[in-house]
Amino acid sequence: MCGGKGTRMKSSEEKLLLKYKKPMIEHVLNAFENSEIFSKVVCVTSNNAPKTREFVSEMQVDILETKGSGYVDDLGQSLLKFDELIFVASGDMPLLDSEIIKKIIKLVNEKNVWTSVLVRKSFLQSLGFEAEFFVDCNGEECVYTGISVIDPKRIQNMQYVTESYIILDDKRIATNLNTQKDYDLICAT
Repeated sequence: MCGGKGTRMKSSEEKLLLKYKKPMIEHVLNAFENSEIFSKVVCVTSNNAPKTREFVSEMQVDILETKGSGYVDDLGQSLLKFDELIFVASGDMPLLDSEIIKKIIKLVNEKNVWTSVLVRKSFLQSLGFEAEFFVDCNGEECVYTGISVIDPKRIQNMQYVTESYIILDDKRIATNLNTQKDYDLICAT
């Protein structure tokens, strides 16, 4: 997912092109490629991030264009285009690597329609990050990482499905870029 506005960053630059050694989105794309487990990598883009779309296009990554109406709407629109199990990740995860992707894949029960990967709120805060949205998972306050594994064949018109969770406190998936403070923390690592 790489077509957001990045409004919380309050930056004139597109968020996913900000650099942590290299552009943020490139870390995510490299992680997928290096995992060697995906048949295809597709970047979901929109007019909200034209320079990001151009960047991933130059990397010869397939692009799926959405309306740019927001994460949930863009994801829903995208799911209609796939008929196999998909691994969804936000494009702003500079520490994502192939090993954590493989670990997540091993933890996912393919019988579940939708599995979201969470980190505990306390773990996220121990890294210095904050979140706006929380979910209760087995009595623990957790945070979405931006990673989900979804079977789009079993979802029609974004109807409600039971969401399954994996809690995995790992810096590589807890670290994402939403604000200038987040960027400063990432660059300090």
